[in-house]
Amino acid sequence: MPEIVELLASPVHRFEGRPSDGPAPAPAGELTGEIHIRAGLGIVGDRYFNHPAHRDASVTVIARESLTPGVGLAQVRRNILVTGIAVDDLVGSVLTLDSGDGPVRLRVRRPANPCAWMDVTIGPGAWRALRRRGGIRCVPLNDGVLRVGPVDVSVRPDPA
Repeated sequence: MPEIVELLASPVHRFEGRPSDGPAPAPAGELTGEIHIRAGLGIVGDRYFNHPAHRDASVTVIARESLTPGVGLAQVRRNILVTGIAVDDLVGSVLTLDSGDGPVRLRVRRPANPCAWMDVTIGPGAWRALRRRGGIRCVPLNDGVLRVGPVDVSVRPDPA
C-alpha cells in the first residue's frame, strides 16, 4: 500500500553557499505530520511558497526506495517522501494523492535533479547515486491537505 512517510515544510533555505561549508541548521518543526497546499502557490509555510522562480516546481516528491536506510527529507530537502510510488517515472503526468482529506492533484513538471549537497548531507557518492532517482518537481493544481500515513494514488496523463 502506498504511503506518505514524511512531510517537510521549511521556511528557510539550508543549502546556501558552498557544500563544503555544510548546511545551515534545520529549524524546529520543518518535519511535520501534515502540510497545507495551495493551487499554483505551493506548500503554506515553505520557503518556496508563492516564490516566482519556483511556481513551476513548488512541491517536490521523492520515493523512499531511492534513498538509503536512515535518509529522509531533512537530508534531501524534498517536501513529500512516499513509498510504493515510482515517482521518477511520472514526469508529464498528473499525480493525485489523497491521505483522507480529499485529493491533491500535482502536475509533474520535471525531475528534481540532485546536487552536490547530497554528498555532504547523505554521504560521498550520493549525488551520483541519486541521478534519475532524485524525485519530481510539481505544481499543485488544487488546494488541499496531505498527512503522513496511507495514501490513495492515481496517475493520469497531463492534458496540458
